[in-house]
Amino acid sequence: MAIASTTEITRLIGVYDADGTTLGELKYWVAARLGRAHCALCDITHGSVREKAEWRECRRSFGVTFDTYHRDDQPDAVRAAVAGRTPVVVAESSGGFVELLGPSELEACKGSGEALVQAIEQQVATRGLNWPNTE
Repeated sequence: MAIASTTEITRLIGVYDADGTTLGELKYWVAARLGRAHCALCDITHGSVREKAEWRECRRSFGVTFDTYHRDDQPDAVRAAVAGRTPVVVAESSGGFVELLGPSELEACKGSGEALVQAIEQQVATRGLNWPNTE
């Protein structure tokens, strides 16, 4: 993934390792309860049924939109940038899509929104990306 000389983040995108249809969500929910499915990004953003309040607070801390998609409804450009790998968090920047966190990095967050924020901040710095209105 090439990065242009200006690398300002315009938004963050998370892709769950689950399908977004009603049937897909139901299958994932049941399989997760039986220990047959797991998505580390789901563990961070959702409780057993709803989005976590902690996650809503963390998401607001970025200063850019953090959109989430499922593996079956993610934008084609994101799918191509991460080669279909999920779960994943990418930054959309002025230079294109940059993968920030893959499955193992998301797993290391252990379901914590705060740990996700820290991991993203670290990757933004490591990859030389900039938040809007910062240099």
